[in-house]
Amino acid sequence: MNRAPAVFLALCAVLLLGVSCEQRTWESAMAAGQRALQKGDYADAERLFASAVKKAEDQYGLKDRHVAVALSSEAQAFVAQGKYVEAEPAYLQALKIFQDAHGEQHADVAATLNNLGVLHRMHGQYAQAEPLLLRALAIKERLHGPDHPDVALTAHNLGLLYVTQGFPEKAEPLYRRALAIREKALGEGHRDVEKSLDDLVGLLRKLHRDADAAPFEARLSAIKQRRS
Repeated sequence: MNRAPAVFLALCAVLLLGVSCEQRTWESAMAAGQRALQKGDYADAERLFASAVKKAEDQYGLKDRHVAVALSSEAQAFVAQGKYVEAEPAYLQALKIFQDAHGEQHADVAATLNNLGVLHRMHGQYAQAEPLLLRALAIKERLHGPDHPDVALTAHNLGLLYVTQGFPEKAEPLYRRALAIREKALGEGHRDVEKSLDDLVGLLRKLHRDADAAPFEARLSAIKQRRS
């Protein structure tokens, strides 16, 4: 029996499959990287996101949004490993691409500014962190209005920066604002609400305002009991 036609057909199928896979390489690498990130396999996530950056550059060009999205994810993998020095240029390159593609007033720009601000706080670079978070907050407010969860995220991050710097009084209104937005938009039992309550309680305790902290602490305890 002549097996050559069958081998040829099998080879063609492999080649066609390879073309199809090549068309999905960026999406596949990004999806695999996100799975690795969620599992805590940060080194593997870094490798996969670096591959996604290269695929995006080859398929879409150096200044395409796909490149910036992959760079941002790669930076997250760096941060998760404590590689703050490596994360910063990845975020900055992503920011430049987003700004060139969309202009300053865009959600991708705001998200990257927020992430850069958090990165600088984690690295102890507080003077660099504050203007980035303030810019991110202003853009989000213009884009989404004052009561959006994305606004709450950056407000909370700015409050956390002030706490880290030793300015809890500046942080309190930001924590309260983030909590109010999250309660209204996400509901009482959401984990972001729980996070806001926890940090606000800690802040008020640090200020020796136990009476003010008590009702928030009771609400936090009730949420945790319902979840357990």
